[in-house]
Amino acid sequence: MRDERVLEALRSVPRADFVPRAEAGSAYLDAPVPLPHGQVTTQPSLVALMVEALGLTGGERVLEVGTGYGFQTAVLARLAGEVVSVERWADLAGRARRRLSRAGIGNVSVTAADGTLGVPGQAPYDAVVVSAAFPEVPEPLVDQLRVGGRLVQPIGPGGREQVRLYERTSGGLAPRRTVVSAHFVRLYGAHGYPPGTAS
Repeated sequence: MRDERVLEALRSVPRADFVPRAEAGSAYLDAPVPLPHGQVTTQPSLVALMVEALGLTGGERVLEVGTGYGFQTAVLARLAGEVVSVERWADLAGRARRRLSRAGIGNVSVTAADGTLGVPGQAPYDAVVVSAAFPEVPEPLVDQLRVGGRLVQPIGPGGREQVRLYERTSGGLAPRRTVVSAHFVRLYGAHGYPPGTAS
């Protein structure tokens, strides 16, 4: 992890503001923090590696799939021009909006919807980051990524993944490298696992 901009963005976001109140004591451990609905807030070191892989320079429009309480969203907002975030659970999306607003972060929109469909009305995106696991990249996310754009997603069944970096080319999505091995919750939706299936 060498990108000083990413490290500074992480330092500038108080993680305790983006976890449930009962979990505030664990906010500054480098570990996942549980959220409602069996979700988690990704540990900071993993957020750093995934965000660094996007290669953001400051003016990009980024699509984030899986808002949670908005911690990674806040980090992305400090590194990109605009963040469009999608959260499956409406109550989590509402909590993320409130937390981001309290933090004075205005270059973010949070939508409660099926993240595997992306947000086509605001495409194309310069970068996409997916914070849940599936064995392949959902096709709508590929379609909404501009040529030359980067996408980071945990690839696997949920629980044991390779986080991979891809680049959109004129011929489709091209794998670039494995960022790290990690454990993620499953990606549910029309182009992910059917809602209601067990991990």
